[in-house]
Amino acid sequence: MSEHKVILITGASSGIGAATARKLAADGHRIFLGARRTEQLEHLVNELVEAGGTAAFRRLDVTDLADFRSFVDAAHQQFGRVDVVVNNAGVMPLSPLGALNIDEWNRMIDVNVRGVLHGIAAALPLMESQGSGHFVNIASVGAYEVVPTGAVYCATKFAVRAISEGLRQESSGDVRVTVVSPGVTESELAESISDDRAREDMKAYRAVSIPAAAIANAIAFAVDQPSDVDVNEIVVRPAASVQ
Repeated sequence: MSEHKVILITGASSGIGAATARKLAADGHRIFLGARRTEQLEHLVNELVEAGGTAAFRRLDVTDLADFRSFVDAAHQQFGRVDVVVNNAGVMPLSPLGALNIDEWNRMIDVNVRGVLHGIAAALPLMESQGSGHFVNIASVGAYEVVPTGAVYCATKFAVRAISEGLRQESSGDVRVTVVSPGVTESELAESISDDRAREDMKAYRAVSIPAAAIANAIAFAVDQPSDVDVNEIVVRPAASVQ
């Protein structure tokens, strides 16, 4: 494994974010967690520390650029550097476009797209000054295909891929960029679906799923590569999935 790193994780209070924190802390990395639900973050940090890891947290709203900058600054002050940012925070309130759930569209754009851009804006200058860094942006299989009720959600995940590829091309090689795209994964993501039909369809779709730890393992693989190796995209699906 490569040297131990300082790794920031957004959306870390549950699901993929929490599983990634557990995996990377167990691997010896120093973990700084962000999410809006600080009670869950506090419990998770205590768990990681009791297991022998190094971890801290700060409340984070990824839709607020100033707050994201403060989050990165806090991690830098505590640990002296920022090596990796895992842009994991995301929401998925699926619905048909005809339902005109415009507030939900805007929420997905704010969290799934602006949240990633804010993470880049907050951490990229520091990584460039260090001469190294790594963004791991969590997309979805929805970044490769569009399904009914998922037009806006898939659009946000297509955007994550586009932003990530653009950043990769613009980086000199000092800053690495990885997109990890989960298939159906055990998480709270589907609980944000307010549309009745979309919620029922998602229950059937999620009948076959993989644990969040499977995505955490993929993230750890990308993070632990030598500095001259950039794992650009990883798609992780249940073996039984047909989509």
